[in-house]
Amino acid sequence: MKDYDLLIVGAGPVGCVVAERAATLKGWSSLIIDKRDHIAGNCYDRHHESGVLIHQYGPHYFRTNDKNLLDYLGQFTGWIPGNYEVKSFTNGEYFPFPINLLTLEQFFKRSFTAEEAEAFLNEIRIPNDNIQNSEEFVLSRVGKEMYEAFYLGYTLKQWDMHPTELNKSVCGRIPIRFNRDIRYVDHAYQFTPDKGFTAMFTRMIDNPLIDVQLETDFEEIRHQFKPLKATLYSGPVDAYFDFKFGKLPWRSLEFTFTEYDQEFIQPCVQINYPNDNAYTRSVEIKHVTAQKTKNTVVSYEESRAEGDPYYPIPATENAELYQRYKVLADEENKKNKVYFSGRLARYTYINTDEAIEMALSTINDIIRDAEA
Repeated sequence: MKDYDLLIVGAGPVGCVVAERAATLKGWSSLIIDKRDHIAGNCYDRHHESGVLIHQYGPHYFRTNDKNLLDYLGQFTGWIPGNYEVKSFTNGEYFPFPINLLTLEQFFKRSFTAEEAEAFLNEIRIPNDNIQNSEEFVLSRVGKEMYEAFYLGYTLKQWDMHPTELNKSVCGRIPIRFNRDIRYVDHAYQFTPDKGFTAMFTRMIDNPLIDVQLETDFEEIRHQFKPLKATLYSGPVDAYFDFKFGKLPWRSLEFTFTEYDQEFIQPCVQINYPNDNAYTRSVEIKHVTAQKTKNTVVSYEESRAEGDPYYPIPATENAELYQRYKVLADEENKKNKVYFSGRLARYTYINTDEAIEMALSTINDIIRDAEA
């Protein structure tokens, strides 16, 4: 095996960005390995057997408030507007989600100004000055009726845990808006790669200084050679240390893709099902990719206890377990120049823009330490 400046474990967004920046900024060579048979990690998209472009591992809605980040990725892709609209199906109706003025008006069958809506929620919410979990957090914001309609069932399906068992941050990520903005997120820049995420990351690492070896497990090669400068590890941190303290728990997902012989079947890209069906949500990504086809494909998503890791379970004991692994990771960084970056390596839930920002920060750390 030839010498490489960097060994990069994981061909997802973090690994691709670190390899590209190392090559472009420093002229460093990288070997990227991944146990899957493709690059782009969970951002991987592909053409379904019917010809429709699908997101294999769930929808990725790229958004950012950082124009520099958008410009950086724009070197490797064109953009189309991100049509990110989500509805929640409950009580036999489709409601805009996250909750906004339109949701409140439809749910309570009355009109609101922003000020009236805030005052109304203050009347129905359950005040709590010592919030300990997700249930208490939501009840303190929207009260019992909306909690049961939009949050309780979805949380039970998604996590297989009651909201009283989950950190308040789980539901705290979902905003309440006092406007009529139906977009899923309110970031300044909401776009999707015009040819897909896989095409964007493929172009990113199309460089003679970057080699990619797929269907390769890190354990198979970790002792075969040592990179000249550093290792970037974006796999599960507990696996790196052979589960010394036990496994970090994750929720997994199972996807069923169904083709329909019509142009669109859903009113928007994503429908959440808090209280209906076994699946948590259905996604018709064609609303986002803007493909022109006579048929469409919908993915139905069910939460699972076993399978590929998707969501770290935000409970106190899990955070404490991760901190024990982080101590080992910090020691490994100092001793062997191994950098742990990405959602699996840091046991965190991050969006695509956050993963890329983390990668940019990590390559800066690698360069700084190499030149120190």
